[in-house]
Formats: sequence, C-alpha cells, structure tokens
Amino acid sequence: MIEVESPENEERSFGEFRRKIRSAEMLSAAMQRLLQAIHFNGRLSVLVQNGQVLKSGYEEGYFRQPHSGVTARLQ
Repeated sequence: MIEVESPENEERSFGEFRRKIRSAEMLSAAMQRLLQAIHFNGRLSVLVQNGQVLKSGYEEGYFRQPHSGVTARLQ
C-alpha cells in the first residue's frame, strides 16, 4: 500500500527541511566534529534525487584567511 501524506504533513515536513538548511543542520554532529578537527576549509556538495543521495563530493578551499588579525583583500 502506498502511503499518501496529507498536505498539512507535507507542508510541515518541507518547513522542517528549510529550517535545517538555514541553520546548517544538514550534516550529522559527528561529521561536523570531524570537519572541525581537520580544519576543513572548502565546499561540500551533495546531489539528491527522489530523496536519495546520488553523489557527494568536496572541494578544498585555496584562499584561506590568515590566522593573524590582518585580512587580505583581492581586487
């Protein structure tokens, strides 16, 4: 039997999805701790279709902020 969501349930689920995206809760806490531990400075990408992850990857950051108080500006 196929389960059909009510419009209210679907709306609530989509609202929760948007909230998680805005608050950056897409990654598990374990993954966030790992990214912090390795000082990852790049971009993660995830391709999702029909609710399933098709592809994921990462791109390392090349323009890192200096650790001193001086900030560089590209022009």
